[in-house]
Amino acid sequence: MKIGRKLNTLSYKEYLHLLKNYSRFTDFNSLGLFRSILENEKLTLEQQLEIRDAATKTFPKFFTFLQVKDPWTFRKLSLLGQDFTVADEDRLRDIIEVNQQNILAKKRISHRNFGVYSKHCCGYDTCFMDDLMTKQNSFISEYGMPGIGAKNHNAVLKSERRKQERKKKRQLIQTDLAQSL
Repeated sequence: MKIGRKLNTLSYKEYLHLLKNYSRFTDFNSLGLFRSILENEKLTLEQQLEIRDAATKTFPKFFTFLQVKDPWTFRKLSLLGQDFTVADEDRLRDIIEVNQQNILAKKRISHRNFGVYSKHCCGYDTCFMDDLMTKQNSFISEYGMPGIGAKNHNAVLKSERRKQERKKKRQLIQTDLAQSL
């Protein structure tokens, strides 16, 4: 049996039915379920919280692994319905980063060629390589991958450009001083 429609269009009762009978559906996607909780506009905040709790009880291992597979969805689900500050979000990000390392070590995974880490996502809407599958340690994956601890290629280029500009300014000042003496 198939669900036959997008998960973020389901109603509250349909979510509960889906969670009870998820093994019957051949096109069931647990990652899609967790993402759809955040994307569904039909649900109230209380319903989203109830569905999140029911989904975490149904899939506790997957919810734990969601920290590695899709840390943004995990963070949004964890902070759903709470008033939080930037410091709270930073603290949660640090906790997620430590948990990621522990999970990867425990499962003996030495790479991240899955989840959000396997696709190019530089943040530009007009990027022609958006959602392109990439290899680990390639230029695209090193600078374009979202995630905790990932380098921002544009920031690196900007800092290098500013460093060169500072050097040029110093050289111009030194040559002006030498000419004026």
